[in-house]
Amino acid sequence: MNITYHGQTPRLSEATVANGFVFLSGMVPETDSSDITEQTQDVLKQIDKWLEKCGSDKRHILEATIYLPDLADYAAMNAVWDQWVDPQRAPARACVAAGLANPAWKIEIKVSAVQLQNTADKNTR
Repeated sequence: MNITYHGQTPRLSEATVANGFVFLSGMVPETDSSDITEQTQDVLKQIDKWLEKCGSDKRHILEATIYLPDLADYAAMNAVWDQWVDPQRAPARACVAAGLANPAWKIEIKVSAVQLQNTADKNTR
């Protein structure tokens, strides 16, 4: 089996690809904003970037796990998520209350997706 590692450091890879599946690490905000809306937008932008690098896109996400330290942010996070996700191809999803490694982070999202077979697939599915 061939496994490809993307954005690799000694501790982790931002993404791994094996047998047509893409596994992203938990994506956390790179912005200094303390606003859940901006942090969610930032994380989703990172997901788009890494999926593209791995030959996939948000329409091919199979599952997503969202971690929120404060469930009071749930509605605001969902407002951003609902604008981003393809409503015809919404992935299986869980949202969990969890402490995150950096207290400034209001969100972490981890997704798994399938790779596109070719560019025609990207436009038809």
